[in-house]
Amino acid sequence: MASNRIGRINEEIQKELSSAIRNLKDPRVQDTMISITRVETTPDLRWAKVYVSFLDASRAKDAVKGLKSAGGYLRRELGRALNLRYTPELDWELDDSITYGARMLALINSLDTGAEKDDVSDES
Repeated sequence: MASNRIGRINEEIQKELSSAIRNLKDPRVQDTMISITRVETTPDLRWAKVYVSFLDASRAKDAVKGLKSAGGYLRRELGRALNLRYTPELDWELDDSITYGARMLALINSLDTGAEKDDVSDES
């Protein structure tokens, strides 16, 4: 039962942070496309690990630094939006799962399956 509550809280944190990030004035964060892929909160609601991915991977390190420097502001906005006893400390992590998935898809698509050769030989 508690895990269902934590799951709902994780979703709400993800939604609220996504909207709060759009209001940041930091150019490291403002000039790049940021996607919050998931949030993991500890059961005592003291810490939340926020996984973010970026469209432009070359600017990811600077953008994570910008998010960490804006952590206090984002935590305050999160506390205002959610009515929780504790507002969790935010720990920002770079999530490269989207990049990894795109690379795996490119590798799979580049494989020569041999099915095309069988279709051509059947027609002869």
